[in-house]
Amino acid sequence: MELKELNFEDAVNYHYDSFPPKEINYERIFTSIIKATDAIARYDQMLKNMHNSEILLAPLRNQEAVISSRMEGTISTMDEILRYEANHAGEETETKNVRSEVIETILYQRALVSAQHAIEDGYPLSSSLIKMIHQKLLSLGRGATKSPGKFKDEQNYLVDKSKKKILFVPISPEKLMEGLDLLFSYMNESTDAVLLKAAITHVEFEALHPFKDGNGRIGRMLITLMLWSSGTISAPHFYISGYFEENKDQYIDIMRNVSKNGEWEEWCIFFLNAVEHQAMANLEIAEDISDLYENMKKIFSEVLASKYCVVALDFIFTNPVFRNNKFTSTSRIPTATAARFTRVLLEKGIITTLEEASGRKPALYSFEPLMDLVRV
Repeated sequence: MELKELNFEDAVNYHYDSFPPKEINYERIFTSIIKATDAIARYDQMLKNMHNSEILLAPLRNQEAVISSRMEGTISTMDEILRYEANHAGEETETKNVRSEVIETILYQRALVSAQHAIEDGYPLSSSLIKMIHQKLLSLGRGATKSPGKFKDEQNYLVDKSKKKILFVPISPEKLMEGLDLLFSYMNESTDAVLLKAAITHVEFEALHPFKDGNGRIGRMLITLMLWSSGTISAPHFYISGYFEENKDQYIDIMRNVSKNGEWEEWCIFFLNAVEHQAMANLEIAEDISDLYENMKKIFSEVLASKYCVVALDFIFTNPVFRNNKFTSTSRIPTATAARFTRVLLEKGIITTLEEASGRKPALYSFEPLMDLVRV
């Protein structure tokens, strides 16, 4: 769509010289920040009690990738993502006969994992880190033509394509580095409460809109990374896109109001309500996953009768859609034993066949009890 075809009449411009906000009315946001803090503390307690949150909550990262990408118009499903991973795990090149939307969602999940590993290795939240995330996010498919890993050098816009309207004009390219320096200075030096800091950081990042594409997805990743790197959550598994997607119009309008009317508190209240709501939703699904794991641990022990039963269980929770060759080659279970496990799990109806073996291609299986919990 050409710029000259778009209507600028209702466009809101970036809030120059107004970040960080001079003051926040804490009295106005007090109730929201207390509720959000309590909810995320309850969620984090559950994380601490999990024997291995990385295994149990890996499906939530895939769910976040699907929802966050969907907010940008990239439509894929959990089943497509997990089928792709079963067939192409670790591949870093274009894959024929796979929808570009699936590739983009996979890249979101991989970019988030890369960012988490970088922080574990000591990298601070910084301009260089978000450029690295962006490089990963847009490394394949349609995004590869949109300057992956490079900040914008032309003015960009947030557009309502259906109405042919410019909604928001982000910071100009000439002012971008100054804006990013202010943002990361605020992130690293402000004494604001972490949840308040995450709220203000998110809306400011979206207002800067530093890249040609992928800004919304990276902005939402930053929320998880900030909460984790600050110690607010003990594992990098807090995902907020579900609430934002459910309230997408309000999400956009309230962010625009920050630049239009200086309504920082209105945005903070919305963000804190999102954290509270999503923490409770994440807690519920995480508890369901944990309960399923404990129930399946007993069942696997009974039906498999092997010292490898927990290894098999962990593999299937991490890879709820899988091909048998991956199970036998990466689970560290002897090949004959792994093959027996597959037969037994099929006979007991614990896993189901999605594709029968064909020629040299092994069968594809699904662990439906877990898939039923995480499909979106």
